[in-house]
This record gives sequence, C-alpha cells and structure tokens, in this order.
Amino acid sequence: MISEEDVTLDAFLGGKVRLYQPRHGYRAGVDPVLLAACVNAQPGQSVLELGCGVGAASLCLSARIEDLHITGVERQVDYAALARRNAVLNAAPFAAITADICALPSNVRQMRFDHVIANPPYYQRNQGTAADNSGREGALGEDTPLETWVRVAAKRLAPKGYAHFIHKAERLPDLLAACAGRLGSIEVLPLCARAGRKAELVILRARSAGRAPFSLHAPVILHEGATHQRDGEDYAPLVRDVLRHGAALPFGDPAHGRM
Repeated sequence: MISEEDVTLDAFLGGKVRLYQPRHGYRAGVDPVLLAACVNAQPGQSVLELGCGVGAASLCLSARIEDLHITGVERQVDYAALARRNAVLNAAPFAAITADICALPSNVRQMRFDHVIANPPYYQRNQGTAADNSGREGALGEDTPLETWVRVAAKRLAPKGYAHFIHKAERLPDLLAACAGRLGSIEVLPLCARAGRKAELVILRARSAGRAPFSLHAPVILHEGATHQRDGEDYAPLVRDVLRHGAALPFGDPAHGRM
C-alpha cells in the first residue's frame, strides 16, 4: 500500500473536488476532467468508468451532475484504494472496484449502464519505452488492446446508452475500427493545444445501436495565443470554465473554436 508520505491531496474544479493521489507515478491531469465535462448524463442515470485510477473523471462528473450512480473499475490495487478514499472525501455516490476490465466481477457483468467512460492508456508498448514507476506504467502503457476497451464498454451499455473515450488523435483510426459493428452515432471532438496546431487528443462519443451519421466537430482550442507568452496558465475561457468551475464541454458548439 502507498504510505501517507507518498500521497498528496490535490484540488480539482476550483476545489469542488479533492483527490488523494500518489506523489510519484501517474497523476491525474486535465484529460480526465475534460472527459468528464463531455458526458451528457442526466440526474439519476448510471455510469461505469473503466480504468478509473483514483477517480478523477468519475468524481468530476459527480460534482457537475447530481444523483448519478457511478461505478469505477481499476486493476491497480493502490489506485483503487485511493479512489474509494476519494469517494468518501467528496461524499460522492461512487463505488470503486479492484478488477481488470478483462475480468469484471459477476455483479458488474450483470449490469447495464447509461454511460461508460474511459481514458485508456495512450502508449503502445511495442512502440515505446516502459515507465520506471509501475503505477505510471500501468496507467499509460497499453497492454490491454484498445479494441478490448471498446468491446467491454459496448457490452456494458444499456440500450441507447453512450460511451465516451479520450485518447491520442493518432489512435482515432483504431478507435473507429473498434467501434465498427458495436457502437454507432459516432461523434469526434478534437482537442488542440493552440490555434493552428494539429489535434493532439480526441474525445469520441458513440451510442449503443446508434444510427446517426458520423460527425467530426470543430476543435476545442485549449490555450489562448499561438505560443505561451506569459507566466501562469493561459487556458481559453471555455476550457478555463471547465477546469476551474466544473462547466460542461458540449459537442458541436461553434464557440469551441473561439480564442
């Protein structure tokens, strides 16, 4: 288990959410916050997060939308324990289960969820070097194929339920291929660091039994200006509202591209 000396307490959404995290290893950044901000859930609905880590995305989602019933699955024992601790700290209806997504407990396999969200590991280990820290490697190094993440998410969705994934833009073809025959009504929201740059991340939304045509939305520009020119953060207003105030990040809003 992680000792108290190796844990930090960090604020998200301007202090609305507080998270215990490992001092060393994988630490939640803006990606799970942006993922949570895109989920189009309604009060009373159920959510499953695959690979929940310490619960950043689930707890940010819970802070934005009341009365959700959220289940998280995390295979790393220490991270799952911190997720449960964070659920108590934030008084959130969030149950974190220690399990691999490839071997979900029977009670989870018997459930269907209105929403499934995931921030799968970004890096293919046949194309990169493993991290020295086991927690960081477990979070960032892909040893479970991306296709498996999509397949498990699709199987756990209720009829007409939504899945949301955040991933590297270069893996979008793999995400789309994995959705084929499983999920439809696919929408993709590119995330660009600055205006004029290519997208580094994408958020993909898809629906169980969806039949709407594919939609590629205008990109969200994360930072103001073409380059970083001053001390401190320079997030664009929309992104600042998401990260500091827990605002939603809707798909298809023309204001996404504004500076």
